[in-house]
Amino acid sequence: MAWDQTFFDPIVLPSGKKLITLRDAAEYITELPKVEHDADQWQAAMQALLLVAEHDGPTMMARIAMMKALHRIGPKSTPAARRKHAKAYRIIR
Repeated sequence: MAWDQTFFDPIVLPSGKKLITLRDAAEYITELPKVEHDADQWQAAMQALLLVAEHDGPTMMARIAMMKALHRIGPKSTPAARRKHAKAYRIIR
């Protein structure tokens, strides 16, 4: 396994620490509190790290998964209903 592969651009954590290799990223995930570690986004990031390390895949795939997990937001709210304006549909003569 190639856990020493480096990311093209290091992943900068909110604390300012940088994750440079796949190993750094994996260790970061394993050190998270269990509740956060078990979140779907972090599980997906770990799976991406495993795939990249085991199959010499592109590190960008793992980086994207890590960034999505780091910057995750709660569930999306439903969009506000759009109002139809009568003027927008009128044909001007």
